[in-house]
Amino acid sequence: MTVHRWSSGEPALLNSACSLSRVWRRSRRCGACLLLFFAAICSMEHAQAQDRWEPGIADARLRVCIWPDYRGISFRDPRSGELSGIDIDLARAFAADLGKVLEFVDSSFSRLVADVQGNRCDVAMFGVGMTQERAAALAFTQPYLASDIYAIALRSQARIRNWDDIDQPQAVVAVARGTLHEAWMPRVMQRAQMVVLDTPAAREQEVQSGRADVFLTDYPFASHLVREARWAQLIAPPRTMQLTRYAYATRPALPRWTARVDRFVSDIKRDGRLRAAATAHGLEAIIQP
Repeated sequence: MTVHRWSSGEPALLNSACSLSRVWRRSRRCGACLLLFFAAICSMEHAQAQDRWEPGIADARLRVCIWPDYRGISFRDPRSGELSGIDIDLARAFAADLGKVLEFVDSSFSRLVADVQGNRCDVAMFGVGMTQERAAALAFTQPYLASDIYAIALRSQARIRNWDDIDQPQAVVAVARGTLHEAWMPRVMQRAQMVVLDTPAAREQEVQSGRADVFLTDYPFASHLVREARWAQLIAPPRTMQLTRYAYATRPALPRWTARVDRFVSDIKRDGRLRAAATAHGLEAIIQP
């Protein structure tokens, strides 16, 4: 039998070979981990690209359409120029989530469809009611608020004190052009006269001057106005007149972008940002779950 005798250098060589073998096995495992890591990163980047950016959206800005006359929602103070409201706060939160620079674009309900479809903004965030007419031209997220219809009258007058006093002969009811109230009133109130005005300020002026008895609005606008204006009296309906859900609106041709905006609404409902913004502006009563 042949007995192998180790030379002085052979054990070291054997140890080196074992070490190399262990390093190779580890490197294979690490290589697999690195491959999985980079694959996950690429998958996330691809998902984000699919989720967030489409032609017309891939930009460093987030352009948000607002109606700057909408108290409680997106209101510009005529003296300071400062914007406030639940959708001002949430637009800023959305831009932060996306890592974009926020740009507000003045719009209105009468220009809503044209502004969104004409690519003046990426999303309309100003309490847009989900009506059938708008749904035919716009894509909506899930709702985040809901409001019934309310009326505002002069506190000093005595002719209209409750809801049933509104739909009477000789009564004049002001509505803002493009709002859901313009389409709702002729269907429900046949005896009163409707006058359509271009701005909320014009509605207020008509009521304060006595040319109109009331104007129709919603919970956010009405609740803020009666807190700020001593002349304003809130008239609430005795039952639900028309509960309208509010959502964010985008172009129907951009489904992945709409899905990203909708995911933001889901996020703020889940993480409490919606409730915090609503509470800050006195709108917690109309949050949609």
